[in-house]
Amino acid sequence: MTLAPVERLNIGISAGAVAASMALGSPWFTTSLAAGAILEAVNLGAIYRGAQELFKGEIQTGSAWVGLFAMRFTLLGVAIFIVMQAGAHPVALLIGLSLAMPAVVIDAWRRRPPVLDSSELPTVQPDDPSWDRWSVWRAREMDAPIEDEIFLLDAAAANFEDDATDSLSVDDAGDSSDDLSKEDL
Repeated sequence: MTLAPVERLNIGISAGAVAASMALGSPWFTTSLAAGAILEAVNLGAIYRGAQELFKGEIQTGSAWVGLFAMRFTLLGVAIFIVMQAGAHPVALLIGLSLAMPAVVIDAWRRRPPVLDSSELPTVQPDDPSWDRWSVWRAREMDAPIEDEIFLLDAAAANFEDDATDSLSVDDAGDSSDDLSKEDL
């Protein structure tokens, strides 16, 4: 089994933290930090491999991935409980469990896409008709509307206009039904 770059970086950061703890802290603190680092390294590896399988299509449904995530999360909670009951230092355990975050951030920064010069990118003129076909919500061109959708949209617009004029009806006295008289106040 080969480790992903983020896992190797995580192990390096964890080893450095344990070494610094050995030099500066008590054996109790160092052991607790190492236990937290081991738990989070196993958890990060499982998350990474599970996400790879999901995105490659090896896991057919997202619900299977969520089920495996819940089971792994429960096992991690049980492991943390057992380590705490064994007498781990809570701060050291938390530090050990949190060492994955710098590894993930550094790895994401290293793997970021290249920065492009905006003058080299293709541009669309402001009066280009393709702007009318673009959906900002879906970040792609809109599909051509189907005739049934056009009919439903026209019917909904007509119904909305009828409702708007009905709400402005005037009662027999000539006053708007939404107005209040001074006596009502």
